[in-house]
Amino acid sequence: MRGSVTWSWDDGRMSTEPDRRRRRADVVGILEPNPYPLVAITVAVVTVIVLTAVGFFLGTVDIGLAKAFNSLHVGALGAVTTAVYHVISPVPAIAITFVVAGIIWWRARDLRPALGFGMTIAITWLPSAVVKEIVHRARPDVALLPHSFPVQPDPGYPSGHTVYITAFVIALVWVVRETRWHQVARVVGVVAIVVVFLSVSIDAVHYPSDAAASILWALAVAPAARVVWVDWAMPRIPFLRPRDGAAVPLRVHR
Repeated sequence: MRGSVTWSWDDGRMSTEPDRRRRRADVVGILEPNPYPLVAITVAVVTVIVLTAVGFFLGTVDIGLAKAFNSLHVGALGAVTTAVYHVISPVPAIAITFVVAGIIWWRARDLRPALGFGMTIAITWLPSAVVKEIVHRARPDVALLPHSFPVQPDPGYPSGHTVYITAFVIALVWVVRETRWHQVARVVGVVAIVVVFLSVSIDAVHYPSDAAASILWALAVAPAARVVWVDWAMPRIPFLRPRDGAAVPLRVHR
């Protein structure tokens, strides 16, 4: 009778095929190469150029919608949207990213998916702050709002909060895409993006168009960010190169 048995050595211990499959699912995820890297890069570049150009012409085009959203900022809903805004402000967002990356590292016992996750978010998120300064679109005028939020000193387009949460969700979905958590991550992630979109719009710290453009930004830029870091940069860094047997199990036939 012919069959196959998969064996691998992990931290000095022999692991069975189910163990290996579980580890492989943990490790591959976000590390799986993009078959069309130049397409991802092209889409990202074109999207960034278009969104940047559009930003110069938006002005106060959706001030009416901003006021309508802000009218909902009352009672428990207002408290929740403000809390969401503060929870994923830059410092807490960076802390959350480090914590989740640490969990990924611990779960996979491999630094590469953790760095793939964190750097995909960073490379997607940080350039949006540069475009924000270039476009310099003012945030909604607090004098026109029914429930004004404290004046924010920086411009509002695109929304860093919305770029961050969208990039976070995309990266996390990639990490778990070969595990049973993939569908859960997708559903919960979409809910999280919608919640942040509504939160920044109801608080009126951003125009709704700021937040919508930010979702488009992250959807287009995150795949390119992953290509640049995971597919191109990491293999050139000695301690981040794929380890022997890390992704493909050794098959021994009998």
